[in-house]
Amino acid sequence: MTDVLWTPPTDVLQRSRIGTYLRWLAEHRGLEFADYDALWRWSVTDLDAFWRSIWDHFEVVAHTPPTAALATRDMPRARWFPDATLNYAENVLRMPGRADDDPVVIAHSQTRAPVTLTAAELREQVRRVAAGLRRLGVGTGDRVAVNAPNIPETYVLLLATASLGAIFSSCAPEFGTRSVTDRWQQIEPTVLVAVDGYRYGDKPVDRRAEVAAIRAALPSVRHTVSIAYLDPSGPTPAGALSWADLAAPTDEPATFTPVPFDHPLYVLYSSGTTGLPKPIVHGHGGILLEHLKMLALHHDLGPADRFFWFTTTGWMMWNFLASGPAVGATIVLFDGNPGHPDLGGLWRLAEETGTTYFGTSAPYLLACRKAGLVPREIADLSALRGLGSTGAPLPAEGFTWVYETVGTDLQLQSLSGGTDVCTGFVGGVPLLPVHAGEITCRALGARVEARSADGTPVIGELGELVITAPMPSMPVGFWNDADGSRYREAYFDVYPGVWRHGDWITINARGGCVITGRSDATLNRGGVRLGTAEFYSVVEGLDEVVDSLVVHLEDDQGGAGELLLFVVLADGLTLDDDLRAAISRELRTALSPRHVPDEIHQVRAVPRTLSAKKLEVPVKKILTGTPVDQAAAKGALANPDSLTAFATLAQSRPTPTPPPSR
Repeated sequence: MTDVLWTPPTDVLQRSRIGTYLRWLAEHRGLEFADYDALWRWSVTDLDAFWRSIWDHFEVVAHTPPTAALATRDMPRARWFPDATLNYAENVLRMPGRADDDPVVIAHSQTRAPVTLTAAELREQVRRVAAGLRRLGVGTGDRVAVNAPNIPETYVLLLATASLGAIFSSCAPEFGTRSVTDRWQQIEPTVLVAVDGYRYGDKPVDRRAEVAAIRAALPSVRHTVSIAYLDPSGPTPAGALSWADLAAPTDEPATFTPVPFDHPLYVLYSSGTTGLPKPIVHGHGGILLEHLKMLALHHDLGPADRFFWFTTTGWMMWNFLASGPAVGATIVLFDGNPGHPDLGGLWRLAEETGTTYFGTSAPYLLACRKAGLVPREIADLSALRGLGSTGAPLPAEGFTWVYETVGTDLQLQSLSGGTDVCTGFVGGVPLLPVHAGEITCRALGARVEARSADGTPVIGELGELVITAPMPSMPVGFWNDADGSRYREAYFDVYPGVWRHGDWITINARGGCVITGRSDATLNRGGVRLGTAEFYSVVEGLDEVVDSLVVHLEDDQGGAGELLLFVVLADGLTLDDDLRAAISRELRTALSPRHVPDEIHQVRAVPRTLSAKKLEVPVKKILTGTPVDQAAAKGALANPDSLTAFATLAQSRPTPTPPPSR
């Protein structure tokens, strides 16, 4: 029995954008490639030629044209297109292949009626909001912080901010006050834009008190702008401007500030597993080139497409989606509960919006499968050509479910990458077949390898995922990291000069990839990612709690899994229902409802290494059946006896479901 679920059509080279690119390479560069593998090997070997071909093929709008692609190849701090100037927003708003009256943003929401922006309307809104920001004193390098969901206003703010050479940063409004301020106190924004609230399913969520608390915690903010999203007729808070004030009519022309290739575009954040969330700075040029390559050549998106990805503004997939118009695609935005009124809502949204590429997470697809959903029976999905899955590995049964219940002709692309590069570095491509349970290929320009424990590249064996050649969308750096030490520590300490990503990967002989999970302890429930360090800062802020440890036990069938919290209490205290309720209430308020634990247990001590790091991953292994001696090296622990309590709990819990076969 074959595991091939989809095969490229015989005329794929005539129908796809990567086929057009290959013809361009033959005509303009005299290069021809026998297959995708040969093209990939060239793209990760001759970096100058490949990335300059992306610039030229997509006709990037530059203020100062480049003379060289890669000035310094060594990682970290490789320097791309050192003499070029450009502007990300100008290239996105070019919207190749689209007429002024073409819809380019289609936004659906559980809070208000659908909104559609044509190309002309999007450019006009960006022009007005850029003028409004300029009136507030925003200029090159200033930070604009946006606490708003996936709605047109947030998208307009990104482009308007970028057009000025200012720096954008978004946090989704479901983040608690602490989560937001931990991020933004690091970058010191001068303007804060926030919604008054939102509706999640049929539940209204008033955010005015939280926004006031965020504003009070950010002394750098000079101006606050309120978007009346939940209550359009409500009053503008005292001292704040309204969205209408910011976007007021003006005769000021649209302009785009030329900035260097590596000028900061936006700041994304790590999950905060080992401290405050790392403020990851991405540049105008690197993001533009990477997204042009990925959206057009891998996802095959162009002017005929409507591109949807279910995401919040706190996930890098929102930034990825935001680049869709740069390749001519219309983007479909959605704000709300993807499970309301049922799991079929997003599939019906795809029909209503004419979506041709449907992006979501593996847990969502697995949840639909577990619920027995047959999307093609509840929605007309005949327009779908592509389906993207990320956020977690998609097992073989998830692939099979897509082809049995969604459609047989679409291409399923499982991809993996990260906030760190704001893209997928392994994914799909129109030229190659889809195998069940397998990420199809390494992306063009991404020299991904698997390394064994001794650092040797391996094929067909599990290894550490590394990237051995620079990519333009690798971070410009971390904010407030002048000497680059935090940046080097994050990616380059294990293998000097080589990017270590923190995933386990197997690359097979045909170039297909299987990722088996991360080596960190990031929590991921319901699409909201949060690092354990942020969790601890809330729990251990309670007087009663001396120490704590949290683990998330994933559900292989696509459910929410179990979130287990372990607490060490002050002397003489015993965990009771009142204290459990108090802890849960604090987490719900400060972080999000998704991070209220399923169980809270009292333990005598939290296991720590000799360097005082908590052992989330070993505890997780113990709770899922791994013997203590295999889960952790006791000699490296400051308190090895602390693991006994977790082993005892594991014996009293139901036997964990074995991982799905592949």
